[in-house]
Amino acid sequence: MASESRHQLHVFFFPFMAHGHLIPTMDMAKLFAARGVKATLVTTPRNVPSFSKTRGINIDIQTIKFPAVEAGLPEGCENIDSIENSIEMFDNFLKATKMLQQPLEQLLQDFQPSCLVADVFFPWATDIAAKFGIPRLVFHGTCSFSLSVNHSLRQYEPHKKVSSDSEPFVIPNFPGEIKLTRMQLPNFIKHEVETDLSKFLKEAVESVLKSYGVVVNSFYELEPAYAEHYKKVIGRKTWHIGPVSLCNKNDEDRARRGKEPSIDEHECLRWLGTKKPNSVVYICFGSIANFSDSQLMEIAMGLEASEQQFIWVVKKGKNEKEEEDWLPKGFEKRMEGKGLILRGWAPQVLLLDHEAVGGFVTHCGWNSTLEGVTAGVPMVTWPLSAEQFYNEKLVTQVLKVGVDVGVRRWIRVVGDSIKRDAIEKGDSIKRDAIEKAVKRIMVGEETDGMRSRAKVLGEMAKRAVEEGGSSYSDLNALIEELKLHCL
Repeated sequence: MASESRHQLHVFFFPFMAHGHLIPTMDMAKLFAARGVKATLVTTPRNVPSFSKTRGINIDIQTIKFPAVEAGLPEGCENIDSIENSIEMFDNFLKATKMLQQPLEQLLQDFQPSCLVADVFFPWATDIAAKFGIPRLVFHGTCSFSLSVNHSLRQYEPHKKVSSDSEPFVIPNFPGEIKLTRMQLPNFIKHEVETDLSKFLKEAVESVLKSYGVVVNSFYELEPAYAEHYKKVIGRKTWHIGPVSLCNKNDEDRARRGKEPSIDEHECLRWLGTKKPNSVVYICFGSIANFSDSQLMEIAMGLEASEQQFIWVVKKGKNEKEEEDWLPKGFEKRMEGKGLILRGWAPQVLLLDHEAVGGFVTHCGWNSTLEGVTAGVPMVTWPLSAEQFYNEKLVTQVLKVGVDVGVRRWIRVVGDSIKRDAIEKGDSIKRDAIEKAVKRIMVGEETDGMRSRAKVLGEMAKRAVEEGGSSYSDLNALIEELKLHCL
């Protein structure tokens, strides 16, 4: 097995168990496989269905047992998206991922791959790759802009020099004058008391420093100043190989990414086919966020007041009752033909790519942000947690292809905290703000300018992954470097 792998580059991919990480990792594996690299995805049994439908040739899947019960999780809980109970459960989930070290080592021993691409949430992966004498590449699941923001905040701590949570500060030693407030920062950045999570993330940062380099799901032309900054000023070895979602060339592949869609994609496309170009706004907040009924009500009222056609993805099952508490009375009847509510998982890339879709209300998760950029649509930014407030700044201030809805406070989206925190702090977004933001990207005075900039970026994204493009060339350079490393 080992001598055979010397002739062909063999890369192991080990994604974190969350859909926002699993999906782009599968896309990445397909990109490597398309260049003749043997790709092996390592995951746990219950996450295999996320991959099997879109798996290409030259891609193998190996499974390792997820120690849910041993870590204090319910049996079968193998994906962060399925944790709905408490922050304690999130910490238990991280504890479970630490127990995956030994079974992964066994696989590396058995298969002797040339390289390990492991998620940033596996800090120990750098050491075990070194044990087998192979390079470990880190996958963060975000862009150079946000990685650079994170670095500046950790190094210079500008948030400790302001007098209040709402006072803006400029990110130091950073291209452009980008401002944030303490309220918009993750808890693990601004809290002075060390928690299990902040300790874990510190380990992750240290493991990146020792790793071979970083693969970034972005493209150089999208963020040239920040790609250069991350590489040359911060000093990380990086390869921009995105947008990785563009490896899915046909509608079927685009529809099958991730979970099983909650609606037949043909039904969706038929509905969109009856609409004029750029006349529908698409609303989706990712796979984890779970809004309170009162916030969903405000979104519904705001959408109706905006008078725009829409597709709205919500994490709610269909209620047995005639009327649902989180919708205004008679809403679905009034919106017939004008709006679609999709409950559960939607084929997002497929829908965003449709010519009828002209705007996107997003939580600013990096996958969604990049998919919006690639589709060439203006965005309403509604960040919630993780690095989403940083991504919002890229969209609204640097690229100028979106408007913010007015969210001011970071919240930890685990369990019911999104509901409780927002209600307690009075941070729910009101219908008027939603109506105004949707109109601004769909029919406002700024719409044409935003739309034309968005279209240019979308074209750039597609050119980047074509032969001779920046991402295509970066991936080739990485593969050649790995081959030389293996000699």
